[in-house]
Amino acid sequence: MQKNNLGYPRIGARRELKKACERYWSGKIDREELLSVAEKLRRQNWTVQQEAGIDLVPCNDFSFYDQVLDMSLSLGAIPKRYTPVLTQNRENTELDLYFAMARGYQKDGLDITAMEMTKWFDTNYHYIVPEFYKEQEFKWFSSKITEEFTEAKKAVKKTPKPVLIGPVSYLLLGKEKEEGFHRIDLLKKLLPVYVEILSELKALGAEWIQLDEPFLSLDLTEKEKEAYKTAYEAIAKACKGINIMVATYFEEPGDNTALAVSLPVSALHIDLVRAPQQLDAILEAAPESLSLSLGVVDGRNIWKNNYEKSLDYIRKAIDAIGEERLFIAPSCSLLHTPYDLDAETGIDPEIKNWLAFAKQKLGEISDLSDILEGNEGLLEENRKAIESRRISSQIHKQEVKDRVAAISEKDTTRHVGFALRQKIQKNRFGLPLYPTTTIGSFPQTTDIRRLRARLKKGELTRAEYEARIEKATIEAIRTQEKIGLDVLVHGEFERNDMVEYFGELLEGFLFTRNGWVQSYGSRCVKPPIIYGDVSRPEDMTVRWSRFAQQHTDRIVKGMLTGPVTILQWSFVRDDQARSATTFQIALAIRDEVVALEKAGISMIQIDEPAIREGLPLRKKDWPAYLNWAIGAFRIAASGVQDETQIHTHMCYSEFNDIIEHIAAMDADVITIETSRSQMELLEAFADFKYPNEIGPGVYDIHSPRVPTVEEMVTLLRKASALLPEENIWVNPDCGLKTRKWEETEAALTNMVQAAKKIREKVEQVVS
Repeated sequence: MQKNNLGYPRIGARRELKKACERYWSGKIDREELLSVAEKLRRQNWTVQQEAGIDLVPCNDFSFYDQVLDMSLSLGAIPKRYTPVLTQNRENTELDLYFAMARGYQKDGLDITAMEMTKWFDTNYHYIVPEFYKEQEFKWFSSKITEEFTEAKKAVKKTPKPVLIGPVSYLLLGKEKEEGFHRIDLLKKLLPVYVEILSELKALGAEWIQLDEPFLSLDLTEKEKEAYKTAYEAIAKACKGINIMVATYFEEPGDNTALAVSLPVSALHIDLVRAPQQLDAILEAAPESLSLSLGVVDGRNIWKNNYEKSLDYIRKAIDAIGEERLFIAPSCSLLHTPYDLDAETGIDPEIKNWLAFAKQKLGEISDLSDILEGNEGLLEENRKAIESRRISSQIHKQEVKDRVAAISEKDTTRHVGFALRQKIQKNRFGLPLYPTTTIGSFPQTTDIRRLRARLKKGELTRAEYEARIEKATIEAIRTQEKIGLDVLVHGEFERNDMVEYFGELLEGFLFTRNGWVQSYGSRCVKPPIIYGDVSRPEDMTVRWSRFAQQHTDRIVKGMLTGPVTILQWSFVRDDQARSATTFQIALAIRDEVVALEKAGISMIQIDEPAIREGLPLRKKDWPAYLNWAIGAFRIAASGVQDETQIHTHMCYSEFNDIIEHIAAMDADVITIETSRSQMELLEAFADFKYPNEIGPGVYDIHSPRVPTVEEMVTLLRKASALLPEENIWVNPDCGLKTRKWEETEAALTNMVQAAKKIREKVEQVVS
């Protein structure tokens, strides 16, 4: 059996790509230096995989920002508004166009908004959404795919395997930007470009090409199913002699199984970590011409593989179709896991023995192959590690389990309904129409990050560190007062990340030094590892919220991360139901909410940007998930008095199909991302007649450009046409941690002015 890998982390073991991109964007390095860093990272990745014995080493899995954006550029799906980036400044290159599409462009007399961004299925990875128009044309624009294949051929002994997003999934990942057509209708125009690229790869010597089609594991319409048949029949006819591997992952094809195995391709990859139940159906339905890539090593989590379980699947497949038609592989691209466990020297050795990062997962693929060849020693060593974790006293805390078991309906319900709470809260706070606030964090400057690093190295005492964080907090309060914001935040300068920070303070969590994964572009996070039962030993945020409130007469929101988001953005234990872990976290957050209220904090924001992201990929599985996910939020939020206002924040989510569940969260105020979509997301709230208050984002914080006052006024007018004015808040899309102070102050100043202008118009109408 051959050993197959679907993709590898691209940011570098020390986030080299992140740092190089940000230096390039700021003008500190030139294009050639950025390209040099990228080439070095690609070669390192190929070398590591080759040394691990991987037979099909992927290429074109590298990206400066996002693989979907790469595909849009390759296919020439470039919105017309970006044309001036190249025509108005002849020194700009294809790379500058690419980054303009991802981040927006505000120089050379141009002011161009970025493309929309959303989550990659149910992961915390973000992709840039392709934009499609009725008269959309495609052409082979960027040669990245073939260039990286040629580069990889020189670095890899065995022929590398180019990885592309499949044509149907590419279209389904995008959005129609005008009415009157469905994006799948563009397939006939798109296919010739795919055929051209695949044919060129064949001419260059490609033996296997991987086309990622994750939508095969989702609910498909008949039209979309027909699109798959059309696409792959056309590719098979035009590209004879190319071995195509179609990759599904994150779920099972289910009722698409017959379709998936009937495609005229050489191999089908299936995810047996997320959906092991599919194996029997796939083996039964697979024709003799189809090989199978068995995704038995978890590409999305960090737990050591249970070799016995994986071997059971592999041996069942061998018995059914023979080993010559099988590949051993991770469940999906290893993009979602950190680089190398060996770089973690501070982890408890017992727990470390339960873990595997990307490099170790390559080793697991090789181990499974070696065990099948007779190496029983590897199997015995693995058995001991798995058993050690199962019986460890570090994992199980009976008092935590008992508290979850005792949760009742009373724990999930506020004292009175929202309509009455709203009156109580409006009387208490006396805020104007269109009150202004931010989502929580303020820029984490180099100085702030350096403070944290110096504390960890012992170069600062805790008292010295906290004194400097206090100074930064006071400065942030004064800045917000000067700008004129109505509701302030403390800035979160003491926090490294909105989930990692809590992971460091809760029991049952482990944090790493170098466990970075890409969230989007140059944004990297270090997800905590939930290895045991979760509890809150002491206050986590009270000290800083109370300190900030003591330094202003305006309201300061307390800032917390919600239980589902902490779960979703962590590496989660796989030895109990996700719902059980979430309820444990919810009770810990509830304790913190109550403590904040007792400390005099009258508004408390519990961020849940991952509620939508956590939805199962199949709609039949939604009700069970939403029941415990919404219940967990209500547990966290329902311990306070009626006059305490609970906020929540969600970003980059489509709400239409779960709007009643969003309403069931019963947050007093919800803030959402709407600027890139031009308030499109608000239509779901308006159609539903969402009763609670909403803060639609008017400032895209993922772009360095500063929106104008009139731009934000226009967005607020759109919002007021959809929602009651007394329910609208004014805020950015998300936290401002990744922005610079200069652009942040300018944008927030414009935002406050926009709120004042819209208030003036209301007053004129009333008078």
